[in-house]
Amino acid sequence: MAEIIEGQRRMIRLSVDDVLNIVREYQRLTHNSCCYEHTREILKKNVLYLPEG
Repeated sequence: MAEIIEGQRRMIRLSVDDVLNIVREYQRLTHNSCCYEHTREILKKNVLYLPEG
């Protein structure tokens, strides 16, 4: 699960499962995308969330 690390700048450390879930969701959303701009449009319309640790 994602973990927020406090410091001079807040950082989020992702677990392996977090990364794999993001990649899976990205692939699900963009599998019909034809180009970079189309991918950007798709991702703008779909918000991705990470659970806070």
